[in-house]
Order: sequence, then structure tokens, then C-alpha cells
Amino acid sequence: MSDFSAFSLAGKRILVTGANTGIGQGIALSIARAGGAVVGVGRSAMDET
Repeated sequence: MSDFSAFSLAGKRILVTGANTGIGQGIALSIARAGGAVVGVGRSAMDET
């Protein structure tokens, strides 16, 4: 998920479960880079990488 140039997420709110680590965190970061507003949910503290 490195190229979001085909569509825009600007003005969209996306809920990402498991956003604190691993694949969920990668998805949340990619969505944010593509202009989306991320609502991240996880069971533990976020892994700051």
C-alpha cells in the first residue's frame, strides 16, 4: 500500500481497528498520508515507530 494516487481520501474518516501495531498501524499511517482522517482503535498503547 504505497501508492494512493489513483484516488483521494481527503475529507474521509476511516476507522482502523488494530491501529496500534503491525498491519493495522501500517494501514492507518498509509491512510493518513493519503489525506484521510484516521480513527485508530487498539487494545494496548500505540507503538511509536
